[in-house]
Amino acid sequence: MEKQPSVRHGALEKLKSFRGMEKQRSFKFLSMEKQQSFKRNKDSPGKRGDTALHLAARAGSVAHVQKILAECDPELVVELAGRTNQDGETALYVSAEKGHVEVVCEILKASDVQSAGIKASNSFDAFHIAAKQGHLDVLKELLQAFPSLAMTTNSVNATALDTAATQGHVDIVNLLLETDASLARIARNNGKTVLHSAARMGHVEVVTALLNKDPGIGFRTDKKGQTALHMASKGQNAEILLELLKPDISVIHVEDSKGNRPLHVATRKGNTIVSDIISECSDFYHWFESSCFTF
Repeated sequence: MEKQPSVRHGALEKLKSFRGMEKQRSFKFLSMEKQQSFKRNKDSPGKRGDTALHLAARAGSVAHVQKILAECDPELVVELAGRTNQDGETALYVSAEKGHVEVVCEILKASDVQSAGIKASNSFDAFHIAAKQGHLDVLKELLQAFPSLAMTTNSVNATALDTAATQGHVDIVNLLLETDASLARIARNNGKTVLHSAARMGHVEVVTALLNKDPGIGFRTDKKGQTALHMASKGQNAEILLELLKPDISVIHVEDSKGNRPLHVATRKGNTIVSDIISECSDFYHWFESSCFTF
């Protein structure tokens, strides 16, 4: 009977010793895992799965980009330019997004129109992302190399012109309108044109540029039957409203699919300044029509 505590004590000691060994093994295992993970990260091209060309492009290192392309087999250089990272981005996309013009020029020398037009996971290609970021000089280089990039669209069928207009980049809008004015009439999947986008976001200069190039675009309607004036009526920007009315004041009478005119939209939104302007224009329009008829 007296031996029982001793036996129990011995068993407890063995258990503690076993647990201690397990902790040491666990610690060693975790340490090895961390070391292997470190080695994997160290050996991997980049956190995003970037190639060496991606990394050089992202850093804006022209010399490094030139070296990588020069050392590549000439028959594989286009393939290298078209390689994507985990986000579906090419090195051209990365440099275009960052606005590294000189790097873009170097990569374009190694690209064809297919590799230059590869879309990332966000459905933007190099041209589109440059338009979004407002990199005018990058777009000029891309256009010179491959003019057809101006016509590419993203997942919602928005052109680079639409994206630039939404961001308020009027210099890019003007460049793209000069390249191909028909871009302004390409609608997104919901039927909205670039004028709808610019009007809704309140970019006066962009709206003016679009209407100067294509005055008739103000009558284009989306899938809800709404014009850009309907969009502007949802906001508080009176200047936008006046610009939209300049080409043809009769646009105030266009009804959407629910029978709402821009005045109805402005009134429902409680935009008194906007609704007052539309009301005055409507009164003037009716007076003008009746005067012409009387004459």
